[in-house]
Amino acid sequence: MSNVLNNFLTENLNDLKDQGLYNEIDPVEGPNGAKINVRGSELINLSSNNYLGLATNPELKRIAKEAVDKYGVGAGAVRTINGTLDLHVKLEAKLAEFKGTEAAISYQSGFNCNMAAISAVMDKNDAILSDQLNHASIIDGCRLSRAKIIPFNHSDMNDLRAKAKQATESGIYNKVMVITDGVFSMDGDIAKLPEIVEIAKEFDLITYVDDAHGSGVTGKGKGTVKHFGLEKEIDFQIGTLSKAIGVVGGYVAGKKDLIDWLKVRSRPFLFSTALPPGDVAAITAAVQMIIDSTELHDLLWENGDYLKAGLSKLGFNIGASETPITPCIIGDEKLTQQFSKRLFEEGVYAKSIVFPTVPKGTGRVRNMPTAAHTKEMLDEALGIYEKVGKELGVIS
Repeated sequence: MSNVLNNFLTENLNDLKDQGLYNEIDPVEGPNGAKINVRGSELINLSSNNYLGLATNPELKRIAKEAVDKYGVGAGAVRTINGTLDLHVKLEAKLAEFKGTEAAISYQSGFNCNMAAISAVMDKNDAILSDQLNHASIIDGCRLSRAKIIPFNHSDMNDLRAKAKQATESGIYNKVMVITDGVFSMDGDIAKLPEIVEIAKEFDLITYVDDAHGSGVTGKGKGTVKHFGLEKEIDFQIGTLSKAIGVVGGYVAGKKDLIDWLKVRSRPFLFSTALPPGDVAAITAAVQMIIDSTELHDLLWENGDYLKAGLSKLGFNIGASETPITPCIIGDEKLTQQFSKRLFEEGVYAKSIVFPTVPKGTGRVRNMPTAAHTKEMLDEALGIYEKVGKELGVIS
């Protein structure tokens, strides 16, 4: 290793550790369910994005195995050569049905969706109005497009309107887009989509919603756009297939012309091998489950409300979440790391979230109850939170 690189890594890694910003990665020894095994210990799992418990669903496992037996473990090529299987076509038709759009396109990850879709439509002659708390993949997608990025204060519609007016009336930009998460993953609040749509109509903005944490969770499972009944008003609906859906990948849903354009101009679609057949088959079945029944969605919300009420009663700061996402906001990064470590030692896996994922001074433990948790598990977790919270002076 060069001396320059060695010095850079040593200095900066030590600095992160000193600030309590270094994240240790824990391999999970088995399935990622309501309970997990880490370092030989069985723990109540409150850190997974497996919202509906579908990642370990027996029927989806069976369907994935059958697809592997029929098609193999990989698609074998990029979509535009001969990597498009009939499975991919069926999946994308199902995703369009799920999101209430004319068409959809699948990608290898939700992150890839934002890298692909934004840069395929926006360029250096355009501007993007982006919520300040948007996900890192949105930020990177905006940067890749080379468009002018104009942040607006989080969910501040007055600020958005003022900046939309300024951008569109400046005459500088060919196109202006407004981008927001549907559900903000660290605080659990929901974007003000009706107001955003109103502003977009006033100034002819392109509308783009990344609903990675809303699909399967809001709108009776069909997402935040559906929650507000705005399927015909949003140009881009982005989602992940790795959270509520339980597998891996991402998608963009919208008008057929938009999807046709992405198929010929979005680089991750053109230059990455297609999603593997076992995953595609399982995803399609999982989406159908969500379309057919709200049972898992209802269980998720019941468990989310139960955990929120319990933590709030104990005196924890759970912010202003409007979804099952339940942060315990500690503040100090080192204390947050210590709090997470003690939860682990007592039997709860709840990872600390610190800068750069959240602003400095807002360190938190992000709790994510799922449809697979039982009330007994949640009661046990609340008892541990009370013990550790009082021990570390987080609650009195």
